[in-house]
Amino acid sequence: MTRAASRENPTRIQREKTDAILAAALDVFSTNGFHGATLDQIAEAAGLSKPNLLYYFASKDDVHRMLLERLLDTWLEPLRRLDPAGDPVEEICAYIRRKLGMARAYPRESRLFAGEILQGAPHIADVLAGPLKDLVDAKAGIVAAWAAAGRIAPVDPHHLIVNIWAVTQHYADFDAQLDAVLGPDDGRRFGDAEAFLTGLFSRGLAQG
Repeated sequence: MTRAASRENPTRIQREKTDAILAAALDVFSTNGFHGATLDQIAEAAGLSKPNLLYYFASKDDVHRMLLERLLDTWLEPLRRLDPAGDPVEEICAYIRRKLGMARAYPRESRLFAGEILQGAPHIADVLAGPLKDLVDAKAGIVAAWAAAGRIAPVDPHHLIVNIWAVTQHYADFDAQLDAVLGPDDGRRFGDAEAFLTGLFSRGLAQG
């Protein structure tokens, strides 16, 4: 169980310490992986003693879970902004742009989340099956309604969302592979990806 970090009304100092621990944990987990990371490493990176860290989190698992939950909340924000009142193709393309922006701004976070999923999501399986699935189902319903109304081409809404995840997060999770195939990023990679992907999805979703 989390301790001070999970209180409903934490003090300013408690919030600052929790944020410092999670920032340090991101560095440590990103460098060493979950199994290679230790509470001692996280405490040292956060500038705290181990007993002080244990006042906020009872275990390494608890630190990892809260970090992932916060990352997942940030990661899902672009999907939350999908507006049923907007133009369907533009809304989906705007979602692609936001996801690419997240991949560009938060590569370590993306790889940390990918690592958790590749391990079978031992720390956040309940979150994936609950809040994440609920959000995806709700937004898939919007896409299905657009297709049923003839505003976009027929499409499986769940697979559409999953494929957007795949093509956008690839730019964060497999940057070494992209460097090998495309050459080192000269600052144009994400702009080129955005132009290609929005064009590709726009053509695929447009009604003939």
